[in-house]
Amino acid sequence: MGQTPSGYVNPVLPADWSDPDVIRVGEDFYLTASSFGRVPGLPLLHSRDLVNWRFVGHALERLTPTEVFAAPRHDCGVWAPSLRHHDGRFWIFWGDPDHGVYQVNAPEITGPWSEPWLLKPGRGLIDPCPLWDDDGRAYLVHGWAKSRSGIKNRLTGHAMSPDGRELLDAGRVVVDGDALPGWFTLEGPKLYRHDGWYWILAPAGSVETGWQGAFRSRDVFGPYEERIVLAQGDTDVNGPHQGGWVTDPSGGHWFLHFQQRGAFGRVVHLQPMTWQEDGWPVMGERGEPVAGHRLPVPGCEPAAPATDDDFPGGSFGPQWTWLANPQPGWTKPHEGDGLRLVPHPTPDAGDLRRLPNVLAQRLPVGPRTVEVELALDDVAPGAKAGLAVVGDAFCWIGLERPPASDGGGDGEARGVRLVHRFAESVAEHERDAAHPLAAPEGRVRLRVEITADGRCRFAAALPGGDVRPSGPEFAATPWRWVGAQLGLFATAPSTTPTGVPPGAATFRRFRIT
Repeated sequence: MGQTPSGYVNPVLPADWSDPDVIRVGEDFYLTASSFGRVPGLPLLHSRDLVNWRFVGHALERLTPTEVFAAPRHDCGVWAPSLRHHDGRFWIFWGDPDHGVYQVNAPEITGPWSEPWLLKPGRGLIDPCPLWDDDGRAYLVHGWAKSRSGIKNRLTGHAMSPDGRELLDAGRVVVDGDALPGWFTLEGPKLYRHDGWYWILAPAGSVETGWQGAFRSRDVFGPYEERIVLAQGDTDVNGPHQGGWVTDPSGGHWFLHFQQRGAFGRVVHLQPMTWQEDGWPVMGERGEPVAGHRLPVPGCEPAAPATDDDFPGGSFGPQWTWLANPQPGWTKPHEGDGLRLVPHPTPDAGDLRRLPNVLAQRLPVGPRTVEVELALDDVAPGAKAGLAVVGDAFCWIGLERPPASDGGGDGEARGVRLVHRFAESVAEHERDAAHPLAAPEGRVRLRVEITADGRCRFAAALPGGDVRPSGPEFAATPWRWVGAQLGLFATAPSTTPTGVPPGAATFRRFRIT
């Protein structure tokens, strides 16, 4: 994973960076990816060599419509964005499968980003990509989600106003996958101009087992001829799926794409890309993914998107997102280190999949060890907080103040206990994965060990004690399109009496090693 002395090893981003797109501006590369229902959305990474990446922020502060995303909608929201730089501005277009095609833009990659503009309303409109041509005209191509529109395997093209705020025609089909023998689930188009041709790079054949296609035409609206330019072949890289083409400063060509890796989501691979004498591109090694290659730009310092956090002043880094649009009062700012989450009453306290106030980051490809320290102070009876692995199933370990009926109403820290709970995919409520233990000081160090195949081993250490395993292994599971997430949370039952001080759950020293 990442850089080696002689080159790089795939995946270059070993976590869920779904549907990546990439551009170069000068000597700087920038990447964005799907963020679905997580907030803030549209993460932004920077690199000088396409291998070593760092966070530079997010382009979308809240999801819209805001009321729709007040609750978790894990597989909805921001699908397959396209990142471009035109006329001195950065542009991102994405499709919300339930609402339509949006765009935002900014003078710098760090912002300020404009408010989302709904360019094309409608259901099932996904994977949009703009192109500003040499003559000043602008175009947009997008795919379709059958689950919302009844249409799939089809790419539609539009003429677009150069300011990205209006489509100038009703649109027409530019590639019909049903007319191509053997092609199905054509989606994720990226539109380019190269060597006198219009190019659409688009995957087909499904996320798990498909391939990367290239289409070319002398006219932006077609007709297009097609060719498969990257497929699994004899490698262990299933897919390989949608991504973006970019050149390095010395003129080399590269293709970033994702591979579906189960609970870890869609990890990102980097392929060398060449142009043949007949004008068609070839990706990887003779059209198959490479395990590694020489560095596109030698000499850069090793780097990776941040994961660790000390939460200075109660703030959190860009690696963290909420599972829905955040509300005031979910955190408590303060002058020291540590994230203070307020245990808000909620009727869904027994199901982390339905909680908006879970602060999450991507589950890294294992083997990795995750640790965080937790203190539960002055909280109401029934309040709980912990470290979780959340997907279609979830599991967490942490601290709980028992309800008053169980002896948790005496106002003393001695009522706190260490608990470990889970819920399988079909379950609507959590249950114990291990017997509760007394945690009289209300302090604990929590740990999850993640194996290479996504199994999670939970453990904890009370003050002065050793780390002890807890419960059986838990197999992390993704949501439908989204990899599992590591989450920090604090919640309380909806029956908490009015006027009871909420207290706080304080997390410190979050580390992934």
